[in-house]
Amino acid sequence: MSHWIILPVILPAIAASLLLLGLNKDQALERTVALTSTAAQFAVAVALTVAATQTPAEAYLLGNWPAPFGIVLVLDRLSAMMLLLTSALALFVLLYALGGWDKRGRHFHALFQFQLMGVNGAFLTGDVFNLFVFYEVLLIASYGLMVHGSGGERLKAGTHYVITNLTGSALFLIAVTMIYGVTGTLNMADLAVKVPQVAAGDQGLLQAGALLLLLVFGIKAALVPLHFWLPGTYAASSAPVAALFAIMTKVGAYSILRFYTLAFGADAGPATFVAGPWLLPAALVTMVIGMVGMLAARQLRWLVAFGVVGSMGTLLTGFSLFTAEALSAGMYYMLHSTFIAAGLFLLVEQISIRRGSDAVAPGSSFAGIGLTSSLFMAAAIAMAGLPPLSGFLGKLLILDAARDSGAMGWIWTLILVTSFLSIVAFARAGSLVFWKRGGDVAPESPTGPQPVLPLVATIGVLAMTALLSAFAGPVSGYLDETARQLMAPTDYIAAVLGADALASR
Repeated sequence: MSHWIILPVILPAIAASLLLLGLNKDQALERTVALTSTAAQFAVAVALTVAATQTPAEAYLLGNWPAPFGIVLVLDRLSAMMLLLTSALALFVLLYALGGWDKRGRHFHALFQFQLMGVNGAFLTGDVFNLFVFYEVLLIASYGLMVHGSGGERLKAGTHYVITNLTGSALFLIAVTMIYGVTGTLNMADLAVKVPQVAAGDQGLLQAGALLLLLVFGIKAALVPLHFWLPGTYAASSAPVAALFAIMTKVGAYSILRFYTLAFGADAGPATFVAGPWLLPAALVTMVIGMVGMLAARQLRWLVAFGVVGSMGTLLTGFSLFTAEALSAGMYYMLHSTFIAAGLFLLVEQISIRRGSDAVAPGSSFAGIGLTSSLFMAAAIAMAGLPPLSGFLGKLLILDAARDSGAMGWIWTLILVTSFLSIVAFARAGSLVFWKRGGDVAPESPTGPQPVLPLVATIGVLAMTALLSAFAGPVSGYLDETARQLMAPTDYIAAVLGADALASR
């Protein structure tokens, strides 16, 4: 049993505690601790990802209590990939925040580390109850980060965000109670063994609990009709916080992927892929709502926020098909959409600072317009799904994976139409912001050089979409094997419960 598995949870927890216990009184020391912790998490994530490619799933039993009675963390290809995605994104976001955002309120770095602890824990945990616990950790930290820097709009959006997520937490507890009442366990590997054995008379309660959990995960993933909290929350947050929140919706998507391929996967009897018939139509509508919202946006940050909603619809469309090819395609699009959404949030603030506003309206020319407009065009190409960047490859993979689906016509039509709407929305916004002059936007922008760290972080996170395109072959190879591991979770179950547990399936 490798103790490295618990480091992604322990490292940010220790760093956050040290920052709260007094290291935050010296700003240089505070930044050093935060940066060191985040860089260490990235290094550990790289090592765990390499390990996950070389060995089957591995379980970490806290206190050496055997599963399903104790707390268990599980490392497999999917959890390793999500840890790497989170730590890479966090490094870029932290570099951006060091440009000055971290000084606009207290405890930014401690909250940042607690947020990473919650997200990493959600990706590693092997049971549903501790998934709930880590959801609460990241919810509390994210609320603190969201109101960082204060502001009436931020407090109002934060209140909506908290109420929505607390409602989700209540539903979460009800759902796990229903599932536990039928199966007697909340360990996901144990659920994979016991769900197929549930009597026909209890199937209604079991499937109702599973679908109630889909509702909870749908809130996190901004799935229609539960998406309403996201545009206002992300648009009201500061740029680095909104960029970090790009991983928050992926926690919901990850939960759907993990829970419904493991506990309610191909061997779950009458409850096999119980989420599929509900997930696909909701994902398609989410895609449409997001792209229509982009067309209606009057500020760049709202444009990007609705783009996040639309991209969640696209990736969940892939997940909803529950085939190895579709899961692989959806995971590729998930990597792309995380980086591009974060990069756009950072870029929009750079534009807003230089221009004096992020209104989608004609304004004055501003210093650095050549660089920012070029970055905006590249980001728009990636997010809309035009070649040659990773958005195009991700959508192409999803379209290809949907060829054998009965809903192929709907999927192809809506992905292509919403991609066109996204292109129109970005073209309209780019032409008004960068080309047309006049209007009420005041030329308040600074004329000096742009701060180095925020600019480097913005370019760095946007460059990840180019890297995803350049290394699409190796990345897809990793994801194909990850999808196969998800669709045949015997390694996962054996790692948690032992090989004998497989005999009782």
